[in-house]
Amino acid sequence: MMYAEERQQEILRLARADGRVDVMALAESLNVTAETVRRDLTVLERAGMLHRVHGGAIPVDRIGFEPALATRDTVLIGEKERIAKAALAELPDEGAIILDAGSTTAHLARLLPADRELTVVVNSPVLAATLGPKPNLTVLLLGGRLRGKTLATVDDWALRPLAEMYADVAFMGTNGCSIERGLTTPDTAEAAVKRAMIAAARRVVLLADHTKIGNDYLARFGEVSDLDLLITDNGIDAVLADEIGSTGVRVVKA
Repeated sequence: MMYAEERQQEILRLARADGRVDVMALAESLNVTAETVRRDLTVLERAGMLHRVHGGAIPVDRIGFEPALATRDTVLIGEKERIAKAALAELPDEGAIILDAGSTTAHLARLLPADRELTVVVNSPVLAATLGPKPNLTVLLLGGRLRGKTLATVDDWALRPLAEMYADVAFMGTNGCSIERGLTTPDTAEAAVKRAMIAAARRVVLLADHTKIGNDYLARFGEVSDLDLLITDNGIDAVLADEIGSTGVRVVKA
């Protein structure tokens, strides 16, 4: 018997592989009742991972759906925490880092240590509020238009300062990462800021749970080859991990 979380991850995997899942077929293959499957689909829909349709569900990435930050904060919490802890090893002893807006980078922001002096550039008021009280950090908040969906600042007021910066490490988030399409996100304005962050850093570390790997969205902001390191979780498909590793990008499974 699978635990509920394991069963839901399998449902999500099948939905992304096949483009759709059917309630009755899932009940038979997972050896559970149809009502159990419907409850699982409801959980996944509330988490912003699936969209319910008659008789089943489809993955949100097939319909261009972008879950809100508050929704993403409730999904894969353990995996994101492990990814953030692994990312601590990539911090410089001193200097400057960029933290992209996102739910996984928010975990990293909470874990930043008090034993080193760092300048932290963020495009998220949420991250700025987390980091501001830490006395060892200098926090630079990029201005611009605030996207309600992700609470990230975008457009010219965010892009101009990044053009004049050069940080030691950029810790990036993404909605999708694939060999074919590179690093992608649903919003073009947010993609532009992410692209500028990558250009403004000596090293680029992508923090992405396994559900992001192999998916593609509308706006590309980088190639896999732009990365120095991908930190993900043990749920990543082994074939996809090998494909990314074959490009020269180091892959760490937290």
